[in-house]
Amino acid sequence: MSASGRRVDSEQLATGTTFHLTPVEHWEAQRGGGQYVPEGFDGEGFIHCTDGEAALIETANRYYREDAREFVVLELDLGRVGARAIYEDEGRIYPHIFGEIDIKGVISVRRVERGDDGTFVGLGEVLADDSA
Repeated sequence: MSASGRRVDSEQLATGTTFHLTPVEHWEAQRGGGQYVPEGFDGEGFIHCTDGEAALIETANRYYREDAREFVVLELDLGRVGARAIYEDEGRIYPHIFGEIDIKGVISVRRVERGDDGTFVGLGEVLADDSA
């Protein structure tokens, strides 16, 4: 069963890589530990992710455009995050990770570029690359 109480088929399991958007200070506070837990996890019980850069930027603008904090994107290997990842949307663009993220599952950390008005415009430079 998913967090919403729906039955989950194995074909809804998410694999491969995905993105997770987080404020820089939140990432920096946890990056040295073994696990990462985003803001809001205790209330929601899962971690929001997005497949694809275009969908990520669209989501960032929908929910965080007014949030003036600096953000980074964690590129995650869903096979290494240490928790189950499931698509609960029909388009299979937004996987939810049901548990804390093992830091070993973070492939890279990238800056997020923003316009002067706060609009998210794209992914920037890689700040950390742990894929090796």
